[in-house]
Amino acid sequence: QVQLVESGGGLVQAGGSLRLSCAASGRTASSYRMGWFRQAPGKEREFVAGISRSGSNTYYADSVKGRFTISSDNAKNSLYLQMNSLKPEDSAVYYCAAHRRGSYYDPSGYDYWGQGTQVTVSS
Repeated sequence: QVQLVESGGGLVQAGGSLRLSCAASGRTASSYRMGWFRQAPGKEREFVAGISRSGSNTYYADSVKGRFTISSDNAKNSLYLQMNSLKPEDSAVYYCAAHRRGSYYDPSGYDYWGQGTQVTVSS
């Protein structure tokens, strides 16, 4: 069992930055591959970024490439998402998630989810 708790969301102006954190607990938390997803009102949950267990491989949605950076600290069982040059269309609830195998991009393949943190970008 893995528990995930996100933090760091908030209200920011367009062009600003936020750093999201996800604290993972559970004996095998470090053995999971991790991802960030987001969901805006009336829209499906979408992939934002993913990272391998070692942290050596990262994956991004086209909409955030060059603006967002995913990273992890296995010693602290933590996952991060640095978000720069934020746009109003980035507004959503952001979730971290963990999985052992399968596509990073498909939310249905993830085993554990956090409760989400709200990010609102004003224009």
